[in-house]
Amino acid sequence: MAGSDILSQSEIDDLLSALSTGTVSAEDIKSEQKQRKIKVYDFKRPDKFSKDQIRTLYMLHENFARLLNTYLSTHLRTIVHINVVSVDQLTYEEFIRSVPNPSVISILQMQPLKGNAILEINPNIVFAIIDRLFGGVGEPTTKPRPLTDIEEVIISRVLNKTLDNFQEAWKQVIKLQTKLEVIETNPQFTQIVPPSDMVVIITLQAKIMHAEGLINICIPYLVLEPVMSKLTTTFWVSSSVMKQSSDETINLMQRKLAKSSIPVKVELGHVSLNIQELLALSVGDVLQLETKHTDLLSVIIGQREKFKCKPGLSGNRLAVQIAQIINEGDENDD
Repeated sequence: MAGSDILSQSEIDDLLSALSTGTVSAEDIKSEQKQRKIKVYDFKRPDKFSKDQIRTLYMLHENFARLLNTYLSTHLRTIVHINVVSVDQLTYEEFIRSVPNPSVISILQMQPLKGNAILEINPNIVFAIIDRLFGGVGEPTTKPRPLTDIEEVIISRVLNKTLDNFQEAWKQVIKLQTKLEVIETNPQFTQIVPPSDMVVIITLQAKIMHAEGLINICIPYLVLEPVMSKLTTTFWVSSSVMKQSSDETINLMQRKLAKSSIPVKVELGHVSLNIQELLALSVGDVLQLETKHTDLLSVIIGQREKFKCKPGLSGNRLAVQIAQIINEGDENDD
């Protein structure tokens, strides 16, 4: 009896009966447990991906599911639920046999990686998206059928945006340039690798209104082979930390800061009044400031004096000319 076997109730009863009658002793069972466990290995289906790599692919596509969920919820203006169900490795032939006919099968390029991948979406989800975009409530089709030319154009736009989210999810491992090559409906016409080649299948469960279905991402081992060393939890965590301080991120933050709006004001001067004087003010009264017309005025950025300037005109508009930069306090700025 192998350690991985699951006993039925009758087998458990027989084992207990054998123990009680002495046919089988407890020592025999203990010695059997100490023997080396033999794991069945199928050379026709070699394990190409380690458990750590499978776990990394799971986490990576969890991020993709969140991005896709946000995009579809916003684009369709309805509640969408997408989550990763499983990550499995099997032969390409087994995957093709599991795909319904007809289905919506997108063949993708994943440059700079060589070869193609497949994004297969259940027709229930596809027709719910199309129905929603055409003004419906998002009902799935009653009978699966191939897409019309107009429907294919509409769904291609959704797929291209989906690929943008796919690239975003993968950028911690590799910067992909994904491209939709063609959309097929018959899985027999999508022979991207030999039938016996190993592939990894990432399965996502999608729910849009009353429609439910699976989204399968099929990536051959030969496509992922150049980046297999990066598909580890250690690399995933380290790349996430490095991403925060990368030059690209810093430049992006600098560009965003350069476009930020900040309050700027010019102070002509100050004057002190008591409450009685303030209440007595009326139209035409003149307040004398402490500054002279030859003095430089203060330019306030936020709450801090940053420049000194001269007042003047630029065409018909009031303007100031920067005459001095105040660097005091810069070394303490965050």
